[in-house]
Amino acid sequence: MIITDTHTHLYSEQFNEDRNEMIQRAIDAGVSRFFIPAIDSTYLDAMLDLEKEFPNNMFLMMGLHPTHVKENVEEELAFVKKWLDKRNFYAVGEIGIDLFWDKTFLKQQQYAFKTQIEWAKEKNLPIVIHCRDAFDEIFEVLEAIKDAKLFGVFHCFTGTLEQAKKAISYNMKLGIGGVVTFKNGKIDQFLNEIPIKNIVLETDAPYLAPTPYRGKRNESSYITKVLDKLVDIYGLSQQEIAAITTQNSKDVFGI
Repeated sequence: MIITDTHTHLYSEQFNEDRNEMIQRAIDAGVSRFFIPAIDSTYLDAMLDLEKEFPNNMFLMMGLHPTHVKENVEEELAFVKKWLDKRNFYAVGEIGIDLFWDKTFLKQQQYAFKTQIEWAKEKNLPIVIHCRDAFDEIFEVLEAIKDAKLFGVFHCFTGTLEQAKKAISYNMKLGIGGVVTFKNGKIDQFLNEIPIKNIVLETDAPYLAPTPYRGKRNESSYITKVLDKLVDIYGLSQQEIAAITTQNSKDVFGI
């Protein structure tokens, strides 16, 4: 059984004490494909180190995370573009809009989001969207630039059924992680109305650990708890869910 974690921050400082052991636990649990989102320029070396150590398991993205869009947005975007032109990445991400923490840089976030989507289109790459308290703003951008070259993953989807359908209409898969296991997560109440061909699995480790680890550090091996929840929702076996969602990830990322 091959499980794909389409979104995991394995380079996070929270794993500095036991990173290799944590990754091995995930591999032992059947997780052999890890897609690594970018945050900003300060994390690239750690991402490249991961790829060097686990060349058959790590698949890197490049992008500027919306919460790291600040006064130096042009400098950070230039860094993203330089590396997108320099070597192969599997997605432009994670990119998007986040209005939960701070709305100061909304215009800069919108600009960075649009700019990076255009780069993804130029390179025929998927985008991986971060959206927090910003569905309307995200959809406004996607609506303005939608075309056949727009595709990717709506990471950590936590919206309504209507928002799920709208995200899918822009050729996005829904990234489903620990939230689906939460009692108040709500998405488990309607996910069976979304065809599983539109779903990929993720952890967002070290964040959003699934039940029964909620509130603790998340890690990629915990994706099996997400898998188990989807078994309940879709009435399929673990093997079937793993195979379908891994194929969905291949359809997006091309590998």
